[in-house]
Amino acid sequence: MNYIENKTFAEISVGDSAQLSRVLTWRDIQLFAVMSGDVNPAHVDAEFAKNDRFHQIIAHGMWGGALISTVLGTQLPGPGTIYLNQTLHFKAPVAVGDALVVKVLVSEKHEDKKILVLQCSCINQMGVEVISGESVVIAPTEKIKRPRVELPSVELHENGGGLWYKQLMLAKDGLKPLLTAIVHPADVGSLGGAVDAAKAGLIIPVFVGCEAKIRECAAENNIDISGYKIVHTEHSHAAAEKAVAMASSGEVEALMKGKLHTQELMEAVVSRTGGLRTNRRMSHVFAMDVPVYYKPLFITDAAINIKPSLSDKRDIVQNAIDLFLALGMGTPKVAIVSAVETVDEKIPSTLDATALCKMSERGQITGGLLDGPLAFDNAVSKEAAAAKNIISQVAGDADIIVAPDIESGNMLYKQMRFMSGVEGAGIVLGARVPIILTSRAAGRGDARMASCALALLYARQKEIG
Repeated sequence: MNYIENKTFAEISVGDSAQLSRVLTWRDIQLFAVMSGDVNPAHVDAEFAKNDRFHQIIAHGMWGGALISTVLGTQLPGPGTIYLNQTLHFKAPVAVGDALVVKVLVSEKHEDKKILVLQCSCINQMGVEVISGESVVIAPTEKIKRPRVELPSVELHENGGGLWYKQLMLAKDGLKPLLTAIVHPADVGSLGGAVDAAKAGLIIPVFVGCEAKIRECAAENNIDISGYKIVHTEHSHAAAEKAVAMASSGEVEALMKGKLHTQELMEAVVSRTGGLRTNRRMSHVFAMDVPVYYKPLFITDAAINIKPSLSDKRDIVQNAIDLFLALGMGTPKVAIVSAVETVDEKIPSTLDATALCKMSERGQITGGLLDGPLAFDNAVSKEAAAAKNIISQVAGDADIIVAPDIESGNMLYKQMRFMSGVEGAGIVLGARVPIILTSRAAGRGDARMASCALALLYARQKEIG
C-alpha cells in the first residue's frame, strides 16, 4: 500500500529539502478555474493568455504556488503542517507544456514555537527560475502515517457541446445557408436560436406564426428580427400547416420546430394531403457529443415512432446511416440494442435486431455495419463486450444506437441530457426536407446550432447525390 508520512520538527534539520516535478497542461488551468471560479480570460482563454505575458505570469504562477503548497503539505514537513505565511515572486512566465521542478529547502528552525522557514523555488525545463519565495510554517510534533488517498477522476467537458460540435460548425463553411421556416417561434429558444443560427451562416429564417406573439417575444428578449420575414398565422396549428405547405412548394428548404408540441408539427408533416411524405418512414436522430465517449454517438429513434414495426425500424436505421454518411464520417457501426445481447423470443426487440442484421446482409439496409441484439453497455464499452465474450466489429465501438421503441430511446436521451449534462443535436429525416427538432430544454444553446448544421450538411450533400 502507498503511504503518506510526515517529518516531525525534531526529525528536520536546516538544509533538508523535498521536491516534485509536474508538467502544466491546459486541463490543469481549466481545473484551477473551476475550483476557484476565476474566469478571467487571461487565465482560461488560451488565445488571450498566450498574448498576455503579465497575466500568464500571475495566472499560471498561481498553479506553481499551489504545487509549493503540495510539497509542504505532503512531503516536508508533510501532514500536520500549519501554514503561517508565504511570500512568492513570479519571475518568468509559466506556459502550458512547461515542466517544473518544485523545491522547498529548510533555511531556519525556531525551537520555541516549532517554526520552520523554507526557501521555495520553481525551475522550468530550461533551468530558469520562474518562481521564488519563502514559506513559514509550524511543523508537526507527532508522527503521522496514513494510506495515501486515491483522488477521484475528474471529467471536463464544455457546456452545450464540445469539439465535435465545433467541427460541425466549421464544416458548413462555403455552403449556402438553408432557407428555413421556423414554426411558431414564440419562445426565446426557437426565436433567438434561429437568429443565432442565421448570424452563424447556417440558415436564413422565415418566421411562421402569430406575428404579434413573435414580435412580443423578440421585444421582451431583446432579439433583433428586423431583417427577417414573418408569415402571419392565427395559431400554432395553422403555423405548422403553413410551414409544411411552404416546404412542399419549395419556398423553404427545411423546417425548425418552435414553441409547439412535436405531435402538432408532425401531424402536418405526415398528412397524406399536402404533407411531406416520401416512401421512407420518418424518424428522428439525436447526435450526442458525449465527453466520456471518444467519438460522437447517434441515438435513434427517441422522438417520432412510438412502437415501430420491423419495416419501420429498417427505415429508422437507414435514415441514421444516411445522415452519418452525409456528414462524411465513414461507415457507421450500428448497434441494435435491447435489454440483452442474446436472442430471446420473449423479448421481441431481440428478434427485430436479428432480422435487421440479416436484412443488412441481404442489401435491404445499406451503407452501415450492423450488429444486434446488443445491450447498451456492450454496445459502447469494449470491456463490457469482452466480459460477455462478444466478438464483433460493432460491440464496444458503436456510432449509432438504435433503440427498440420511443420509450427506451427517449429515456436514454433524457438520462444523458439531465444526469450527465450531454446536449443532443436533433433532426427528423425521411421527409422531403430535413426538420430541425431539438428538445425544448435545449433552449438557445449550441445543441440548436449544431442541429442547424446537421440539417445544412445533410441537405447540401443530398443535392450532390
